[in-house]
Amino acid sequence: MNFILTGHKGLIGSFLLKALIERGDKPILLIDKRDGKNVLDIDKEQINEKVDMFIHLADFCKINKTILQPELAFENSRGMEKVLEFCRNNKIPKVIYTSSSRVLSKERNPYTASKLYGEELLKAYCKCYGISYVIIRPSTVYGPFDDKTSRLVDIWILAALKRNELKIFGDENKTLDFTYIDDFIQGFQLAMAQENEDYNIAYGKGIKLIKVADYIIHLAGKGFRNFYPAEIEQPQEVELDISDMKNLGYNPQVDIEQGLKKTFDWYKENLDKLER
Repeated sequence: MNFILTGHKGLIGSFLLKALIERGDKPILLIDKRDGKNVLDIDKEQINEKVDMFIHLADFCKINKTILQPELAFENSRGMEKVLEFCRNNKIPKVIYTSSSRVLSKERNPYTASKLYGEELLKAYCKCYGISYVIIRPSTVYGPFDDKTSRLVDIWILAALKRNELKIFGDENKTLDFTYIDDFIQGFQLAMAQENEDYNIAYGKGIKLIKVADYIIHLAGKGFRNFYPAEIEQPQEVELDISDMKNLGYNPQVDIEQGLKKTFDWYKENLDKLER
C-alpha cells in the first residue's frame, strides 16, 4: 500500500509510520510542521505515484489552548478541507482521520467543534465524491516518546522526576481512558482496513487521575499532587465503548500500571537528553 501521512513526528505518527513500513507499506509523502511542512500548504505538493490512502493525524490537540485561542481549532478545520480537496484532485480513494474521543462527551469547545466538522466533512466527501473513510477516535494515548505536544502522562512524569507538582484539574473522581501506544497502533491498523466506519480506540476503562498521579509519584519516589478547578468544557468522566473494535479482534494488552512503568522508565533513562 502507498500512503501519505501527516503528523508523522508525533507519538502516534512515529509509531504508526514504523509499523506500516515494517509491514511493507510505502510512504509517498510525509507532512509535519516539525519537518517544516504544513498541511495547510498541501496543495503545493505534487505526487507522481499512485496513492492508496491518506492518513491525517496532524492537528492541534490542546483543548485548553483552543479555548484561549480558537484560531488554533480553526486551523484544524482548514487543514481537513485542504486534505480532502487534495484527495479529490489527486484521486486518492481513502482517508483515515484521527478525530477525538472528546466528541463523544457532552462538553463542547472549539477543539471538539473542529473534530466534529472534520468527521462530517469526510462523510460529505464520501457521499459526493466517492472518497471512502475511517474515523478513529483516540483516548489519551501515551507511551515512551518525547512528544512535543506535552501529553498528560509526559507532563506528570517529568514533573515527578523534577520533584514538581502534578496538577489535577478536577476532583478525586475525575477519570480518563488511557491507551498505551502499542495497543493503539494495533487497533489503528485493524480499523484502517475497514470502510466508511468510525471506531473508538482506548483501553475501555476509565481510570481515576488521582490513581495515575499517585502511581507516577510512587515510581519517582518524589513529586506531589494538587487539585485545581476543572477546566472550561473538559469532560470529567471518560470511558469509551470499544465493542466495535473488539469485534475486529482488538484486544488491548497493556494496563495502566504496566504502561506507566514502561513510559516512566523511558523518561527516566532519557531525562538528560530531553529538551524542556
